Amino acid sequence: MSFSALAEQPEARLLLAAAVKEGPAHAYLFHGPAGVGKRAAARAFAAQLLGEERRVEAGTHPDLFSLEALGEMIRIDEIRALHRDLHMRPYESDRRVYVIADAHLLNDDAADALLKDLEEPPPYAVIVLVADELGPIPPTIRSRCQPVPFRRLPARVIRELLAERAPGLSESESRALARAAGGRLDRVERLLDPAAKERRAELQRVARAAYAEPELDPADAAATVLEAARAAGDAAKALAEAELDGIELTSRELEQRLRRVQRGAEREELLASLEELAFWYRDLVVIAVGAEAAVVHADRLDVLRSDATGERSPDAERAAELVREAWRALEEFNLNPGLALEALLVQLKRAFSSALAV
Repeated sequence: MSFSALAEQPEARLLLAAAVKEGPAHAYLFHGPAGVGKRAAARAFAAQLLGEERRVEAGTHPDLFSLEALGEMIRIDEIRALHRDLHMRPYESDRRVYVIADAHLLNDDAADALLKDLEEPPPYAVIVLVADELGPIPPTIRSRCQPVPFRRLPARVIRELLAERAPGLSESESRALARAAGGRLDRVERLLDPAAKERRAELQRVARAAYAEPELDPADAAATVLEAARAAGDAAKALAEAELDGIELTSRELEQRLRRVQRGAEREELLASLEELAFWYRDLVVIAVGAEAAVVHADRLDVLRSDATGERSPDAERAAELVREAWRALEEFNLNPGLALEALLVQLKRAFSSALAV
């Protein structure tokens, strides 16, 4: 397996190729947004270090140890299992590779236990942490790992995937979905879901209601966004159940994994919905200043043209910032999504109150 799949991640590709050629460090931290190829890169790196692709891809190589969160966090018991394995010498290769997915979900006890292994690892061990966020990972762990950054993918790559997966899309639909995907392959899958078109239409209705419907009920609008998130969570859970059918897991492990998948999909859908709301208000500003080529919702230009006015533009700019603030709060803190969304809708209605009064 080569690093050709990392053509759009040049920094990661150079770092990993150099590690294979010159000899790896004892620990790496692959970090960047979800859906940009970090896990695939970790498998490719492990295959290069162990000299075999097939069994690494299948997860059956005896010198590969993979760990991921079963529930909503990685607990100390799972790191203890890694610790016990860490001091077993390689079976076939010169090395043993340990891949810890979802490293941003390490709880405090697990992070403390892992730190001890990172401080004094055996010479044959290479530990690869894969994280969607750097913030939750303690600085003491980050400082003991070689960072490998991953970036959002170029729009061109997303457009190529859309053309392959959905050749019937119009040019404006393809452009809109590519921009809404935000450089993430997993978002492409979400946007191509048969129910996604209806969810996007409902979300755009909520976005417009803030300035076009004086009778907007913030609680009802928030419920619409939450219902879309729950639907995405239910769909992800059903898919995970099918994928895990036949895999030996205890009922507790199965329940924990399904709950994590469901809640993760709900959270991802909610954050993606907020991004799209912010894009809608940004598009109003972009249209108002005559920069149509930069709009995200290229498939809704007719509506945006009628909604975008010079008088509304300052309010739309403020609305976009309010949504971004709500996104950051939900992303960083354990807030109640329903209350946070309802508060946001109240603020959006207030932001456009002058336009509604005209």
